[in-house]
Amino acid sequence: MANGKKAKPSYFYAIMGVSLVLFLLGILGWLVINGRALSRAFKEDLEVQVDFHDNTKDENVQRMKAILEKQPFVRESRIITKDEAIKMESQVEGENILDFMGYNPLFTSVTMKLHEEYVNKDSLQKIRTFIMQSNVVRDVTWSKVVVDQMDSTFGKIGIILGSISLVLFIVVIFLIDNTVRLAMFSNRFLIKTMQMVGATRFFISRPFDQRAFLNGLISGLISVAGLWVLIYFAQTQLPELRLLQSTPMFIILMIGMIVLGILISMLSTHRSVLKYLKMHVDDLY
Repeated sequence: MANGKKAKPSYFYAIMGVSLVLFLLGILGWLVINGRALSRAFKEDLEVQVDFHDNTKDENVQRMKAILEKQPFVRESRIITKDEAIKMESQVEGENILDFMGYNPLFTSVTMKLHEEYVNKDSLQKIRTFIMQSNVVRDVTWSKVVVDQMDSTFGKIGIILGSISLVLFIVVIFLIDNTVRLAMFSNRFLIKTMQMVGATRFFISRPFDQRAFLNGLISGLISVAGLWVLIYFAQTQLPELRLLQSTPMFIILMIGMIVLGILISMLSTHRSVLKYLKMHVDDLY
């Protein structure tokens, strides 16, 4: 009974300790998911413009648009006529370009937005080569500076977040392992006493493994609840974050936090039980 009473506070602190480190890991995971969503949003917002020769008939433009929409790299597309193009450019410049120049220097075009995996220098160049095979296409353009900056910036961010995630994951495993082992320290005499009266290793470890499963589950649920509250608060302060939210990835993150808490708690507990079973009685003091 005495050992049982001593174990309760240790279990409580172990649960809270594991919850805290899982919560910190969850925050980093959420940042990684948001960073990935932000990268996708930027890339999929890039516009690639397919300009047509002045003498291109409307039906040929429509036919080319239909061909492009069947390609795996196109997410969405729309036709911009010469008249629409000059109106849009006049709004940007703040003056009527047609009146200023006396003619419309722009071309009918198809503006495409691509799937994120195709928004890089190599893929865009291949897409341009493919489209330029048509004799009605004058040119294929996009903001090369923006693409170069996205490749460089998001690449560096990915490396930094990946490195931090790996280090924190190792630290989390180490902290949870030590927290659980400290909680088991108060049960060392109980474990040894059960062994001395003839209990099998399986019989001794089973209740501790079951308790570890429950503790890991509780820790995971607490950390998930804390993360959910933090995200909800962040989204109320910055509603734009809702646009980046990926529900499937967030669900995977929450499940991963719970599973990680259970696995490490059970492994650490089982290791501790085996350690005390192998120790001499005098070494327990």
